[in-house]
Amino acid sequence: MQVSVEKTSELSRKMIVSVPDAVLQEKMETRFKKLAREVKVDGFRPGKVPTSMVKKLYGERVKQEVAGDLIQSTYFEALQQQELVPAGHPSITPAEKSEGFEYVAEFEVYPEVSLEAVNGLEINRPTASVTDADVENMIDKLKQQKKSWAVVERASQEGDKVTIHFSGVSEGENFTDGKVENYAIEIGGKQMIPGFEDELKGLSAGESKTFSITFPEKYNSEKLAGKVAEFEIEMVKVEEPVLPELDAEFIKAYGVEDGDVDSFRTDVKDNMERELEQGLKNKLKTAVMDALFEHVQITLPNALIDQEIQALMKPYAERAGKAKLKLEDLNLPQDMFENQAKRRVALGLILGEIIQKNDIKIDADKVRATIEDMAKSYEKPEDVINWYYADNSRLNDVQQMVLEDQAVAWVIERARVVDQSVAFEDVMDRQQA
Repeated sequence: MQVSVEKTSELSRKMIVSVPDAVLQEKMETRFKKLAREVKVDGFRPGKVPTSMVKKLYGERVKQEVAGDLIQSTYFEALQQQELVPAGHPSITPAEKSEGFEYVAEFEVYPEVSLEAVNGLEINRPTASVTDADVENMIDKLKQQKKSWAVVERASQEGDKVTIHFSGVSEGENFTDGKVENYAIEIGGKQMIPGFEDELKGLSAGESKTFSITFPEKYNSEKLAGKVAEFEIEMVKVEEPVLPELDAEFIKAYGVEDGDVDSFRTDVKDNMERELEQGLKNKLKTAVMDALFEHVQITLPNALIDQEIQALMKPYAERAGKAKLKLEDLNLPQDMFENQAKRRVALGLILGEIIQKNDIKIDADKVRATIEDMAKSYEKPEDVINWYYADNSRLNDVQQMVLEDQAVAWVIERARVVDQSVAFEDVMDRQQA
């Protein structure tokens, strides 16, 4: 076997693999003899078909099968011989030759990653604490989760829940399948297209209204995206929120059995501090990733970007399938995922280089501590811990996360870290986003 490699761009390679005619003929003869024992041809007893007859009948098929086998058996051997690691699947084209067998494999290789830029990176590390005001705000949010609704005889306003009948027409076609009746909407909940909920303000039960709104350009229905629609609505009912009292019944519903207000506030604060610790960790990790992506220059293989785009689109494809739609119906062009895909590919290569060059190994103690920390928020933490350790795939997910965290810690040790005070809400709002 002869192998030659041509560098067609920084990452692209063209590898030509030639197999001697003797090898090709030997493999074809072996295949013909096997076929002669197996095939049935009129006029010949089974196993007695002449090889010449088999060659005439199956020559082209055998040649293609042998060619496929040769590609399978020689491709990886050729890569090892040339010390090449392809990024993604190759494009393989057999070459026309009178003797022997030859094919061309075109592919991209992984880029070299220099970590010189890591030294001296400047990274902002957020710091925050949970204040009494933060605790009160959280308790208000918990009350919102338990709110009830009371019918009011007034015009609707922000925060109300309204029940409406409505229909919509765009370009002369009704797209709501007639009239939608008794549809509940919380004004300000952002469950409808932008502008729709604002139009519901100032109406009392029994009043009607007609208005026009333009659907967003990236609306998930191509038929309506960017189109002007006219809606007719009838206000059926207006309800205002009623928040519960901070009493024993409310407190016990959140797991504080003694129903004591001070115990409840302490419990809420403890949970907030755990969430804040994780939020600060995630923000610092994001800051490290941002710095690596910005300062470590790397040429990205298109094959890896394409693979990542497909991975990012997969959940949308699954969602479309459940809704009995095709992915194309969602109007999701690949380029809308491109920047995110490039970032993920770049960071994957950079972190991989950090882990490999510094021989960073998974710290089993850190894995255990991470799982225990994740289990704290559950009623039976030990069951959660056992659940992770009972399945290698679940455990592997945590191990990879910890390994990535260890690589981030390696970067932080070499960077210039500047502490930056931020509010609890800023950390948690970003975390939820």
